[in-house]
Amino acid sequence: MTNVLIDTDVILDFFFDRKPNSEYSAEVLSLCESNVIKGFITPVILSNIYYLLRKTSTHERVIEKLSLLISITEVLVIDKTSVKQALSSNFKDFEDALQNFAAESNGSIDLILTRNLKDFKNSSLGVMTPENYLRVLTC
Repeated sequence: MTNVLIDTDVILDFFFDRKPNSEYSAEVLSLCESNVIKGFITPVILSNIYYLLRKTSTHERVIEKLSLLISITEVLVIDKTSVKQALSSNFKDFEDALQNFAAESNGSIDLILTRNLKDFKNSSLGVMTPENYLRVLTC
């Protein structure tokens, strides 16, 4: 089973139904739900999603959506070591660095799924868009 970190943009594509990317995001989340792949997120991702969804919905509704999300994914730990690595890294985006080093320190993450490939160019992990990942998966 492939273990994937699902970046914020991928999940937001699903929740905000941002076409055409929402189709790929929905498929990735469906694969998580059916245990074909194991999806991971971070507390930072949850916080960002809460903040953005809350602009258009009630607290209760957003909590319901986040609860469903964590029922089909695992939440990575972001510890002091990951924070220190992120602070001293070559990543241009601190948030992405936090997510990357949490995934790296977990030791079981195979791939980061994101639409922002350039933000993870310094990652030691594989990085793909959901669309490309799904193409490879079906080959």
